Amino acid sequence: MKFQISNFKSQIYEKGAVILILLLAAFLRLYRISDYMTFLGDEGRDVLTVYGILHGKLTLLGPTSSVGGFFLGPIYYYFMAPFLWLFNYNPVGPAVMVALFGIATVFLIYKVTSEFFNQKVALIAALLYSISPIIISYSRSSWNPNPFPFFSLLTIFLIYKGKIKNKTRYLFVAGILFGICMQLHYLAVFLGVIILAYTLLASLINVKEKISKSIIKVFKDYVYIFAGFVIGWSPFLAFEIRHGFLDFKNIFNFVLHSGDTGAGLNFFQTIYDVFFRLFGRLVFAFPPPEQFYNYPKITIEIWTLAILLIAVFSCFFLLGRLYKNFKDKGDDFKKYLLLFTWAFFGIVLFGFYKKAIYEYYFAFMFPLPFILVGNLIYEIYSLKKLQIIGKVTAIAVFIVIFILNIQGIPFRYEPNRQLNQARAIADFVMVKTDAKPFNFALISGGNSDHAYRYFFTIWKHPPVTIEDAAHDPKRKTVTDQLLVVCESPLPCQPLGHSLWEIAGFGRAEIAGHWNVSVVEVYKLVHYKGK
Repeated sequence: MKFQISNFKSQIYEKGAVILILLLAAFLRLYRISDYMTFLGDEGRDVLTVYGILHGKLTLLGPTSSVGGFFLGPIYYYFMAPFLWLFNYNPVGPAVMVALFGIATVFLIYKVTSEFFNQKVALIAALLYSISPIIISYSRSSWNPNPFPFFSLLTIFLIYKGKIKNKTRYLFVAGILFGICMQLHYLAVFLGVIILAYTLLASLINVKEKISKSIIKVFKDYVYIFAGFVIGWSPFLAFEIRHGFLDFKNIFNFVLHSGDTGAGLNFFQTIYDVFFRLFGRLVFAFPPPEQFYNYPKITIEIWTLAILLIAVFSCFFLLGRLYKNFKDKGDDFKKYLLLFTWAFFGIVLFGFYKKAIYEYYFAFMFPLPFILVGNLIYEIYSLKKLQIIGKVTAIAVFIVIFILNIQGIPFRYEPNRQLNQARAIADFVMVKTDAKPFNFALISGGNSDHAYRYFFTIWKHPPVTIEDAAHDPKRKTVTDQLLVVCESPLPCQPLGHSLWEIAGFGRAEIAGHWNVSVVEVYKLVHYKGK
């Protein structure tokens, strides 16, 4: 009876802790989200497309990739659509959607880690993930890679469930989720290798079955995964079939013929760099190189050494569990084999990638270092040989990680207010058009004008796009006024600028010039002469 009461209390405390972690995760992701979210040209492009979807302009293409100029699938746009509609076309809606995926990922980490290890490890992993500054930053803006951690973790977990329960329906659903991942970011290819490798290894380790039977089983599993994948990736596949696999050709040409734009690291240097950043940047809030000047050299060196020690020992304890369960090769072995496969292939495959590697490329692995570090802290705390020393060490490691992350919380700094700025600038431009047709141009160091165009569109007064002489010989698309927003830090000189929207307008003169927020706004009219 006492045991039952104690167990009941333990469950209450555990559920309470999970709720508190989720509330903390929600606060860190939703607090003043409209002030801190990113809203530039890419985000404007996305909401413009989704606005079109909500008004009947369906699409089979998604955003362009960050490199290569090819397209992703459209699933992210369809995720955005209900939230943009629910928030009355306010771009904060899709950002809230991403934040909800981020909160759901915290809960999923808890559930998966509970099954792989125990509730205490799960609570540590979920809490550390919930407060990681870089994870929070990616969870507070609308961008197609940002929901990737949720779908990658769920995909991997369902592959595991399918193998231990020997139920192909899990593999089929995992295949669908993998297809969704491929629509979010092409680094899902690495996730695909992990899935295929684990499915193969988890089948071949069963020594009770003949090798021929295991191979047939692997083939059957692959068929179910592939069938699900085709469904999950079907919108993009439909576009490719209709257009002669145009994007596939672009991807193929990019892989084979693009130049090496990486950091000049060799295979093993890249692996080390990815391994260190996976733990350092995500778990320990380690600063990027351009911020090293903010810290004494000795601090960076100690910080680096501590990260490497904890990262290595986290993997060491995983390998220890893998070795301990090697003989029976049961469900526990398959759990740790999955984590090992995820870590090994996820890191090593980057060694073959010869382009610059950004932190968001790790999105398919975001949960992994938190799970491994959570297990390490618990293992050190539970070591019987060390007793008090082990407990003190584990608590100290946890406290240090917690403090480092809390100090880097994004909204401790001044907000960018990009959404409000774009809206205010667009509103000012609208006033200066006098409700008449207008052309629009943006002079910028790399941003596009879609954020402003989005507001013009939802306000039912979009600018007229100037077409070339072949499509508009009578120049009907050239209006009597051109409004120019200048974001460039250099002195802005719109007259005679080579930008097509300005050059296509023709010879002009300045009819108005204003400083608005962080930009300059010019009103150009056709040159009248003297």
